[in-house]
Amino acid sequence: MKPTRTARWTGRLWLAAGFAFLYLPIVALVVFSFTDSPVPNVWAGFSLRWYEKLAQDEDIRRGLFFSLRVAAATATGAVVLGTLAALAMERLPRFRGRSFFGAMVRAPLVMPEVLVGLSLLLMLVSMQRAFGFPERGLLTIWLGHMLVGTAYATVVIAARLRDLDPKLEEAAQDLGARPAQVFFLVVLPSIAQSLLAAWLLTFTLSLDDVVISAFLSGPGSTTLPLVIFSRARLGLDPTVNALATVVIAVVAVFVVASSYLIAARERRRHRERQAARQGG
Repeated sequence: MKPTRTARWTGRLWLAAGFAFLYLPIVALVVFSFTDSPVPNVWAGFSLRWYEKLAQDEDIRRGLFFSLRVAAATATGAVVLGTLAALAMERLPRFRGRSFFGAMVRAPLVMPEVLVGLSLLLMLVSMQRAFGFPERGLLTIWLGHMLVGTAYATVVIAARLRDLDPKLEEAAQDLGARPAQVFFLVVLPSIAQSLLAAWLLTFTLSLDDVVISAFLSGPGSTTLPLVIFSRARLGLDPTVNALATVVIAVVAVFVVASSYLIAARERRRHRERQAARQGG
C-alpha cells in the first residue's frame, strides 16, 4: 500500500523538524562566534575578536592539548583491547565463563558514569594510600576513559568479526599461513574500517567526557570539557563559541576526508571484483 500524499508530507516535516532541532543550535553557535558582543547569544556586528582571544587563552589551549593527548591514547588503547576482547568472544572456541566475560566487557555501556567514576576514584585512592601510586592526572583519566572506550570498541569490532566469513581464515591456514599471519594478512585488513570507526568513536567519547574526568583529574590535569564547565558557572563569553566553531570545522574536514577515502576504497574493490569476474 503506497503512502498518501499527506503521509509523505507529514514524514518530511517531521524529518525537517528533527534536523532543525539537531543542527540549528550548532548553526547559531557558529554564527554568534563572529559577534562583537560579549554576550554569547547577542549579535552586535561582525568581529573576529573572540578568535583572537581564543588564540591567547592559555587555559583553553592547555586543556585542549591535554584532552587531545588523553583522547588519542584512550582510542588507541581501547581499539587494541577491544580487538583482543572481540577475538576472544568471536573466534576462540567456547570457553568456561565466556558469557560472564562478554557481560563484564559490555557492562560500562549500561553503568551510569557517576558510578564508574566514583568506583574508580575510590579504587585509585586506596591504591595511592597503599603504594603511593598513581597520582590523579593523565594516567588515571586515561584508565577511566579506556574502561568505557574498550566496551564501545569491543561492540563495534565484534559486530564486524561476526559478519566476516571464517572460510577466508580457514583457506589461509590450509595454504600454510600461521595464526599470526592469518590475523595480520587476512583478518586485520578485513576489519580495518571497523577499527577506524571504533578509534574515532572512542576518541570522540574521551574528548567529550566530563563526569569521569571530574572524578579522576588532579592539579594541572584539567581537560577541555572541565575548563568549559567551570567557566559556565561564572558565565560564558563567545570565546567558547569560537572554540566550538574550530572543533566543528576540524571534525567536518575529517568526516569528509574519511568518507571520501572509504568511498574510493569501495569503488576500487568493486572494480577489482569486476576485473576478477571478467578474468575468470
